[in-house]
Amino acid sequence: MIRLLIADDHAIMRRGLKQLFALTSDIEVAGEAINGGEALEKLAQGNFDVLLMDLTMPGINGIELLTCIRAHHPTQPILVLSMHNELQVVIRAIKEGANGYITKDSEPENLWFAIRKVASGGRFIDPDLAEQLAFESMLPEQPVPHAQLSHRELEIFRLLASGNGVNEIADQLTISNKTVSTHKTRLFEKMKFSSTADLVRYAFQHDLI
Repeated sequence: MIRLLIADDHAIMRRGLKQLFALTSDIEVAGEAINGGEALEKLAQGNFDVLLMDLTMPGINGIELLTCIRAHHPTQPILVLSMHNELQVVIRAIKEGANGYITKDSEPENLWFAIRKVASGGRFIDPDLAEQLAFESMLPEQPVPHAQLSHRELEIFRLLASGNGVNEIADQLTISNKTVSTHKTRLFEKMKFSSTADLVRYAFQHDLI
């Protein structure tokens, strides 16, 4: 039996996943975490065959969490289940230690297969993403401007582009207003934006929202 730890801050998502895995005979949800800190605590307390984690959670963000887990649990199999399908995010997650990456719009059969593959020591990337990665690798390297942003800056970039204010973002990410404002200032400087309209326009042009 594959013992699964699910780390996702949305209760509906966790419940839906539990119902999905109940349809299998070899995968069981042995633990749940609602943020990165709790995921680290559960990993220290229990023995899990796979950590199935979202990238966007309150507190420690996904990329930082991957780095932290790899430092304390170097052999822990990790499968990222995220709504983000940007290649930049996928590449960062794999580089920081994820054994697999699959999007939340994938078919259940793909998710089951991915979990079994990662649990057995293999690696898995969502087929659509793998195709994009293969295609990109054949082209001359032309990094997009937002590739210079940190994961947290990119996260705040998307939330700003979606119409969220500084206070709303602070509440969603469980960080201070000052921290959000600092990240906002830095990403505006890096991207050379002069207004929020510039940010929104860029986000639409590069499918970031």
